[in-house]
Amino acid sequence: MNVETTPRRSDATKAAILEAARRRFAEDGYRKATIRAIAADADIDPSMVMRYYGNKDGLFDAALDIDLELPDLAAAVPDSLGALIAGRFLELWEQPPTSEILLTLMRSALSDDIVVERMQRIFAQQIMPAVLRFGDPSDAPHRAGLIATQILGLALCRYVLKLPPVVALTHEQIVADIGPTVQRYLTLGQR
Repeated sequence: MNVETTPRRSDATKAAILEAARRRFAEDGYRKATIRAIAADADIDPSMVMRYYGNKDGLFDAALDIDLELPDLAAAVPDSLGALIAGRFLELWEQPPTSEILLTLMRSALSDDIVVERMQRIFAQQIMPAVLRFGDPSDAPHRAGLIATQILGLALCRYVLKLPPVVALTHEQIVADIGPTVQRYLTLGQR
């Protein structure tokens, strides 16, 4: 019986640590967040954080691990790709826990090189492969970079700076306005 409850308790402890870490990293940033503060937020001993995640870097990676779960663009109607991408990013930015993770990454990347590296990995591992499916592979980094500027600019204005006209936009308006721009970047150079 003890064998059955141990994994559950372990999973619950890990989940509490990750939730506390996400909040703490969001509030304090990577540099100021401490293992002790995260452990206190999770109501556990700091040694448990170290046991499960090794160090602050390991905890940060686990807490801010995100799968963008981009739609299969190869199966989509070609003229709808930009709208699909814009819609997917809105979903990610507005659904916990991804919304919290992305907000933490966005805020922290402005002041911390470790977070910048994390954002670059997400870009390279998840966005670039989607863009590589279209057009000339040699200009895929250029096109993916332009898409990132559009999506991250929208996120900065809507979720970090909370500019009233951008916050007031409905999902439909954003997809209708941003989708064609993302589409143009995705298929840049194609006819």
